[in-house]
Amino acid sequence: MAEIVAIHAVSHTPVMINFPGAIPDDDRERIFASFREVGEQIVNAKPDVVVVISDDHIHNFFLNNFPAVCIGAAESYDTPAEHWLKLDRQTLKGDARLGGYLLEQALNSGFDPSFSMELRLDHGTLAPMHLAGVAQDFAIVPLLVNCVQPPLPLMKRALEWGVFLGKALRAYDGCERVAILATGGISHDIATPRMGMVNEIFDREFMRLLGAGNDDELVRYAADHVNEAGNGAEEIRTWLMAHGAAAGGRYETLYYKAVSNWYTGIGLGRWEASKAEGKAA
Repeated sequence: MAEIVAIHAVSHTPVMINFPGAIPDDDRERIFASFREVGEQIVNAKPDVVVVISDDHIHNFFLNNFPAVCIGAAESYDTPAEHWLKLDRQTLKGDARLGGYLLEQALNSGFDPSFSMELRLDHGTLAPMHLAGVAQDFAIVPLLVNCVQPPLPLMKRALEWGVFLGKALRAYDGCERVAILATGGISHDIATPRMGMVNEIFDREFMRLLGAGNDDELVRYAADHVNEAGNGAEEIRTWLMAHGAAAGGRYETLYYKAVSNWYTGIGLGRWEASKAEGKAA
């Protein structure tokens, strides 16, 4: 049986990579240090593989075929998909066996994901892993959630996916230690007149509710108020999946700041994986 040894969620935006100087030096240094802190925590947890929960920004999928959830089941993943992202082209190592296992278990548990052996991962996966300093350290299994094109998975369903994911990983006998890294959000708007407006009130309340111990209230708030936080805030589904996987493990916010010149509420948090293990037993 595998142990989930680390669970984190972080914001992602390509602007952190392409225009790091768009914000004051002190803010940038603190944000980048927070990403490195997450990376150090993942490294210190010594996972055999990292499940990365993110979304696809219309690089692998489009209106002719846009799955609600896609599980990567490849031995490797080329990245980044964007030619304009200021990071070197590279290949991330995959774990096809774990990806295939999660697909099988999802179908057996009443979920209906798609799968792919040819994903090309974008900034949603690479940028936070790069800033955390772990892009080449671990094999990954990408789990891509539709946070872009309506109709979107329900917030409640995202939490249910997370609960399933935690149970499935803990029952896996193909490795001993697994980490989860969710990336996305928090509040931001892309290609609308609200671009650059960050809803700090929404962000802080959402993160507070992650640690409040009432999942019904958390899901209700996410569903009822996400529209107030911008179209990019739909990516909080990835945070809800990490929360579900934690199975009651205590959440704490590591860093938060509304960064309008990066167009995003920059948040980083983690769940107490050891407690999650105890709750699941």
